[in-house]
Amino acid sequence: MTDVLRRGRASLAFSFFAQGVAFALLVTRIPAIQDRYDVSDGLLPAFLAAVPILAGVGSVCTEHLVKRVPPSHVLRWSQPVVLLALLGVGAGDGLWQLGLALAAFGLAVGALDASMNMLGVSLQHTYGRSIMLGFHAAYSLGGIVGASLAWAGAHWDLALAVSYLPVVLVLLPAALVGSRWYVDGSGPKEDAQASDVAGGVSGAGGAGVGFKLLLPLCLVMAIAYIGDSTVSNWSAKYLQDVLGSSEQLATVPYNVYMVTTLLGRAVGDFGVRRFGAVAVVRVGAVVAAAGFGVVAVAPGAWVGMLGFTLVGFGLCVIVPQTFAAAGRLFPGAADVAVARLNIFNYVGFLIGSPLVGALGDAWSYRGAMLVPMALVLVTLFYAQSFASGPSRYGDGHERPRTADVGRGSNGL
Repeated sequence: MTDVLRRGRASLAFSFFAQGVAFALLVTRIPAIQDRYDVSDGLLPAFLAAVPILAGVGSVCTEHLVKRVPPSHVLRWSQPVVLLALLGVGAGDGLWQLGLALAAFGLAVGALDASMNMLGVSLQHTYGRSIMLGFHAAYSLGGIVGASLAWAGAHWDLALAVSYLPVVLVLLPAALVGSRWYVDGSGPKEDAQASDVAGGVSGAGGAGVGFKLLLPLCLVMAIAYIGDSTVSNWSAKYLQDVLGSSEQLATVPYNVYMVTTLLGRAVGDFGVRRFGAVAVVRVGAVVAAAGFGVVAVAPGAWVGMLGFTLVGFGLCVIVPQTFAAAGRLFPGAADVAVARLNIFNYVGFLIGSPLVGALGDAWSYRGAMLVPMALVLVTLFYAQSFASGPSRYGDGHERPRTADVGRGSNGL
């Protein structure tokens, strides 16, 4: 069983890595995609917004699909669709082809994100210790690799299809082979029964995944992605236009941000095991808020980059722990809880960038950076929702404590 779990953990980590590569290759080549298809500046936001909207639809569909098939099956077939859709984005030559490829990418990404995190939550439950941050560290590593490959493609002026094809040829068969070792699982039946008694949560059908109980985690998820999208969409413009950096230096903050998320997630599981998820999330929120504060008052580009670096170290722990907390809160219906929570990933992404842009135009970009700072601090009010909940019993199973579930229901 240990070998089975180890192979399952390694294969799932590779899926996170491959998804990080694919997503980075798409978002970092948006200017090239716009040029290839001659998409106007007015039409581009509609294409870009369609991806997270359809991803939310894909996540909702996954919630219902996993009632009939295991999450591993959803992941096994959604990841190839994501990779092939990425290749389609690079190989098409008409707007309708771009729209079709992005639609397939969005729907498949929603299913992929939801099913990956479902498997991660169930594996963490089986391991009995925090391992979710490690999976998201693999995603960050994939993002760094994908961004580096995108830079190489842009530097050598390679066509999108030429840049994407070798990546797909390597990742697609590797993902299919690795999918043989995915491990499906869920909490033991007594977990669901204990949750029924403590919080009125039903079992695998998911009818008892009450929105009131899940709402604090949904808000934290959306806030985290508002912060993430602020960095990914506005860090370069902020450094160049507000802090007066060169165009070359303005490209550095996002890469540094990705590196810090990798480093923070690589060691984050140890912090959770030692100090608990509540403490780690609280520290992460304070560090991220401090980072946005530094960015807002930075006198120059290097101080601004320090601020974005702090944001990366702070935010990196919050999203993985939010998925893990949903699994603990609804042990008998973790897959449904994760799918619903995953929707707020895309809600935050859709809100964050337009919000900062509108505030920057109407007020100032320095002032706009104070908004994600304040929102991240809201996470402190919901930190108790990340309480470990389960306690260790002599039979080796983890069961939710009634008191912990009760606290979670109040969103404290």
